[in-house]
Formats: sequence, C-alpha cells, structure tokens
Amino acid sequence: SHYAKPSVYIIEVALKLSPFPLSVQRKELKSAQALYNQIRECMTKGQPSLLELTCDQLENKKITVLLSEVLAVQIYEKTAIGGGGKRPGFTVED
Repeated sequence: SHYAKPSVYIIEVALKLSPFPLSVQRKELKSAQALYNQIRECMTKGQPSLLELTCDQLENKKITVLLSEVLAVQIYEKTAIGGGGKRPGFTVED
C-alpha cells in the first residue's frame, strides 16, 4: 500500500553565536550519513576552512559555512506525516 510514512533526514549544524542551527535535508539515509561524516571529519581536521552545503528539498539553495564557527553537527529522521519523528538532540528521561 501507499501508506508508508515518507521521511527525510535532517543534518543540523550548530554555529557559535547563532541561536538557530543550519539544517539541510537529504532524501536518502546513506546521503545524510555521508554528509554528517564529511562535516564531522572537517571539524576534526580543521580542513577545509569552508564547506558548501546544498539541500535536497531546494536544489538551488546553497550555503557556505566557516568550519571554525561550527560547534556541533547532528543527524535525525523526520517523518512527513504529522511532522513527527525522532526528536533532535539528546534528552534525559526520568
């Protein structure tokens, strides 16, 4: 049936002095994981100094990030139905 929940994968990048993270979408988990790993590797090496990000949802949308300003990167799944999905970040359950 066509009742499967379509989902997208969000890669969020937290920046110094910015209250809002940058986020880009990937339609495929493999692509999302590759981008997450690329950003993480760049953060570890400190190279290159700039990284251009594109979004699967808006193909002509691009942003270049100064990697020295990146504090964190995370990846999570978001289902299209109801806007739900796994909550980004980490939480402590009582």
